[in-house]
Amino acid sequence: MSNYGVKDIKTLEGIEAIRLRPGMYIGSVGPEGVRHITLEIISNAVDEYLNGHCTECTILVGEDGVIDITDNGRGVPFGKAEDGSETLVNIYTKLHTGAKFDSEGKTGYNTSGGMNGVGAKATNALSEWFFVQSSRDKKIAYASFQRGQLDHYEVGDWAKDTPHYKTFTRVCFKPDAEIFKEGIVLEYEPLYRQLKELAYLSPGMTFKLYYFGKDEQIISSQNGIRDYIDDLNANKNKLTSVFYTENMEDRIGVKIAMQYNDTYTDTYRLYTNSIPNSAGTHLTGFRTALTATMNEYAREKKLLKEKDANISGDELKEGLTLVLSFIMPDPVFSGQTKDVLSSSEARTAVQRLVAKEIKIWLDSNPKDAKAIVDKALLARAAREKAKKAKETVRKVDTKRRVIMPDVLADASSKERYKCEVFIVEGKSAAGSTKEARDRSTQAVFQLRGKPLNVLKCDLHKALQNKEISGMVDAFGLEVKDGKIIVDETKLRYGKFIITADADVDGSHIRVLFLTFIWKFCPELLEKGYVYAAVPPLYKATIGTKIQYLKDDAALEEFRKTNSKKFELGRMKGLGEMDPDEMAETVMSAETRTLKQITMEDAAAVANVFMSLMGESVTPRKKFIEDNAWRANIDV
Repeated sequence: MSNYGVKDIKTLEGIEAIRLRPGMYIGSVGPEGVRHITLEIISNAVDEYLNGHCTECTILVGEDGVIDITDNGRGVPFGKAEDGSETLVNIYTKLHTGAKFDSEGKTGYNTSGGMNGVGAKATNALSEWFFVQSSRDKKIAYASFQRGQLDHYEVGDWAKDTPHYKTFTRVCFKPDAEIFKEGIVLEYEPLYRQLKELAYLSPGMTFKLYYFGKDEQIISSQNGIRDYIDDLNANKNKLTSVFYTENMEDRIGVKIAMQYNDTYTDTYRLYTNSIPNSAGTHLTGFRTALTATMNEYAREKKLLKEKDANISGDELKEGLTLVLSFIMPDPVFSGQTKDVLSSSEARTAVQRLVAKEIKIWLDSNPKDAKAIVDKALLARAAREKAKKAKETVRKVDTKRRVIMPDVLADASSKERYKCEVFIVEGKSAAGSTKEARDRSTQAVFQLRGKPLNVLKCDLHKALQNKEISGMVDAFGLEVKDGKIIVDETKLRYGKFIITADADVDGSHIRVLFLTFIWKFCPELLEKGYVYAAVPPLYKATIGTKIQYLKDDAALEEFRKTNSKKFELGRMKGLGEMDPDEMAETVMSAETRTLKQITMEDAAAVANVFMSLMGESVTPRKKFIEDNAWRANIDV
């Protein structure tokens, strides 16, 4: 400490700062981070669409991780800046440089998701190499970079072989493996889902996705977020028609689509300038207006008795599917990842519009209005039942050790955030896991059977199931006011790991577990507590050396790179693994593979489950028709 002085003070310029602390700018350096830097570029195309200058965006994803994105917008301006530097280079290297800071919209950007001048710079900084082409004014500019540092820049005239777009922006990059150590290949499913969302938010814009090993995907929507609502509620029984409204005033735009279904969960999709949000002032404005207007209507139409309490916002949430798209210049977010909208204007604009339009819709659709009130009152009754079910949750002593030794082998460490619990099904799997675990930080919770399918039941019924009530107790969850409360100070583990075989029964257990978490305690998903163990499928033995291979792709790669003779075996179920195998492949943090489960993952699982086990026959029939060819039937 005595040597600390002026020489220790460093100033990091732009790109350096991003590379040193990437998490500050993109939130994660895992697969989500690769997707984030990709969407920063795609969002620039959407910004062009929002401002009336782009109709098409093409995305190519190569097997080597290279990502190539082209849009037919106006092209990025290039030429000399006032200080003599190159504008195109500055846009992709200098923080807080761009055309989106003009709050009056004189630059042509009335709205934008990337208002802080960091997004594309982060993509450049975190790429092994990066190049951009811009075509406009009958010229094409080209700039290439290596790890954010300019490598080459030139400007030329249009050639005869210029693409059919007169103006375009093309960005091509390879995420840097030094930054994204978990892998640089962009995951297909999350990208596809997000492009679908962008298409709903950008009606009339077309996204073309070319992903290695996959069929070409042309993604577009003509009806915007109304199509989105139809998609989200595709496998659910609808209780109401779709409420839709939109308004644009003083460069602030609001689009809202809403529909109720007969489930017990709410589904929100929130966006600001096409950037997804988890919460914010726009949602606050909507909920305030919906609650006030519904109560006013229910009182006026005698749907509530005089002695009845007002319907609460929580009661109105059940079964609600909402898509809210908010557009404004200079939105204020809680952080660089733009997860929570903070702009006060959003609350006012949304609240005013919803209060006006919801009343008109309710008066015009009395059956829908009554269905919403009845649904809310059922939610109230269910919460009152759930309050009485609190005694089904076992008591915890002062040291927060759960009194359930028959199903829980607890960890001994008092530092609960360092502990993790493995959820397994069956005595044999539990026995193997207990033998292989680190007793200080690893607990094992044994399911005595498959958890209840909670998709269409309320909390009161769910808590009557021993597996569900046992997990609530063991995990450190609380039942309060008819809801499961996630209090991070009382959680007994820092990781909840569902551990099941890679077969049909194992998949079913994972689906049931994730459906419970998604429906009753989604905060565990939102805050990154939930994981799935990914045991290997194969074991390759070369002499005395053993290598575990997680899937067929890993096996194929092993065959290509290994020239020695080896014995190949398929891994047995968890219950048949010996403790050493279990320790190395499932339990050890150094050698195991865990997949973090996100809200999107769990919601996708629940939607498939709903289509197969719901009341509607059509989705189930379509699934069978689409997948029958996969069946392997012995006659």
